[in-house]
Amino acid sequence: MSNASVATAIVKRLQQAGHIAYFAGGWVRDLVMNHPSDDIDIATTASIETIQQLFPKTIPVGVAFGIVIVVEEGYQFEVAMFRKDRDYFDGRRPAGFDPATPEEDALRRDFTINGMFYDPLTKTIFDYTFGKQDIAAKKIRAIGDPHARFREDRLRMMRAVRYATRFGFTIEDSTRKAILDHAETLLPAVAMERIWQEFKKMSYFAHFDEGLAELQRLKLLSTIFPQLRGIPPGEVEKRLAPVELFPKDAPAIAELLEIFPQSSLHEWLEICDYLKLSKEEKDFTRKLHTCFELLKMPLDWQANLEPIEWVRFYADEQADLCLSIYAARLPLHEQEFFFETHNVRKKALWRFIERIRRSTPIITSQDLVQAGVSPGPTMGKLLKEAERLAANFDLENKDDLLRLLRNSALWNR
Repeated sequence: MSNASVATAIVKRLQQAGHIAYFAGGWVRDLVMNHPSDDIDIATTASIETIQQLFPKTIPVGVAFGIVIVVEEGYQFEVAMFRKDRDYFDGRRPAGFDPATPEEDALRRDFTINGMFYDPLTKTIFDYTFGKQDIAAKKIRAIGDPHARFREDRLRMMRAVRYATRFGFTIEDSTRKAILDHAETLLPAVAMERIWQEFKKMSYFAHFDEGLAELQRLKLLSTIFPQLRGIPPGEVEKRLAPVELFPKDAPAIAELLEIFPQSSLHEWLEICDYLKLSKEEKDFTRKLHTCFELLKMPLDWQANLEPIEWVRFYADEQADLCLSIYAARLPLHEQEFFFETHNVRKKALWRFIERIRRSTPIITSQDLVQAGVSPGPTMGKLLKEAERLAANFDLENKDDLLRLLRNSALWNR
């Protein structure tokens, strides 16, 4: 069964038990916009206890907020009670909730385009917030009083920009004004981890650079990064110009860091720590900065680097991605020469690049043991030196390489 078929079966079981149940939120918006989507949430008048009784496998992820995960046919669906939120106490979460009608539930949601419901059995759309009208007008509009919506949940201000960027919509005037009025309250109400997740979600779709520029126009970006206060939105757009040419698999952090040109590695890593990025994301940031520093050298300096420096650079699995990100910064007429230069060099060094990638060195630790070298730090240095000598002197014969290694100062020490 398909994802939608299983979700429809869940709705049918809830309705047969005497409860209202509909698809909710983003899936309905995507249906109206003819965007295929498998991300189906379900809203119902059934209580959490009733949902758990009707479905044998559930995960109580948000019972305090009337939410449970129902697992059916290997699929997981968030099933939530129709609810009215009580007062929000920290700019992110309500103090509690009360059961509600579908219309009351719609009125507590963020934007009109996300306030619709859909009955998959009768194929009926319930639109209490005029979401279809705003989709047709390509508008992002807060439901009800935008000031109240943003006081309830400050992260909604960033979501407004994300939806506008993703769909090519504009933010309706009163919603936009409310964002400007409340932008500086984003922190500390919203945890940095949630802010980074919004950045990443924005980056999944085209025009992330436009979204970042819009965040600056709305004072949200400069609230997150105080060092951008006083920087005109036009300057942010200028800094982000290369992003349009970034490869599709470029990480969000690579795009975001374009806002901070001429920064040292230490400054980049401080931004990573500030955003609470993962070790993997920080490792990529280090590689990207190393790539930039290498490629910013004058061409004659690059040509004079030892071959092993390029071998080790190209052997990294993310080297091509870093090269493409750097190339996006170059004038278009220089990019062809840039890639040709690196392709020629990679081809010449390919045998040694592959040896590093496959961990198949010409000289191994066993070879050194047989030559009388004891295991330890010196052996590790000798293995690195053998790797260097092989690439620099274009050697693949073990005996020749071992002979050269024996004559090195490191061996004699």
